[in-house]
Amino acid sequence: MMADHYEIEKIAGVDEVGRGALFGPVVAGAVILSPKAELALAKLGVTDSKRLKATQRTALVEPIHRWADAYAIASASVHEIDRINILWASLLAMKRAVTQLTPSPTLCLIDGNKPIPNLDIPQQTIIKGDQNSVAIAAASILAKVWRDTLIVRLDKRYPGYDLASNKGYGSPRHRAAIGKLGRSRQHRKSFRVGQ
Repeated sequence: MMADHYEIEKIAGVDEVGRGALFGPVVAGAVILSPKAELALAKLGVTDSKRLKATQRTALVEPIHRWADAYAIASASVHEIDRINILWASLLAMKRAVTQLTPSPTLCLIDGNKPIPNLDIPQQTIIKGDQNSVAIAAASILAKVWRDTLIVRLDKRYPGYDLASNKGYGSPRHRAAIGKLGRSRQHRKSFRVGQ
């Protein structure tokens, strides 16, 4: 009986990216993987997205899509970040990603130490989850590639901030450009720009 229960359990890994950026939305990914899929993706090199080069992350998107039982990406806007703060906006993006999953997960593994508020699904927080759970790592890779692609596109709309290379984070060139050009509509007003 327990084996049957294990087979139907749908465990989702959930993570966000862009929390520390000065520009653009915070983006969350949610991925449901079977134990078999976790093994296959671990062999392919799925790990914490911050430990991978951009080319490696991009190459892993298709295998994650192929192996996942379900996956979703969602975001919280700059306006939402400024209104409710980055922590609550990150949790909101995570909740939006989880609620898009079909089928719904039976358990969510959340990167970090804060559970998602008002989520009617059992959840477990895991500090450094993107290093310890393949499902969380897969979610972080999908979210990171999606967000980076978006920021590169927005670089054309908001030139001068070096967004294509800094991806919205506070590099010296980005901070200097804000000092010279001011903030664009996609810059977070609640974030300090000072060195």
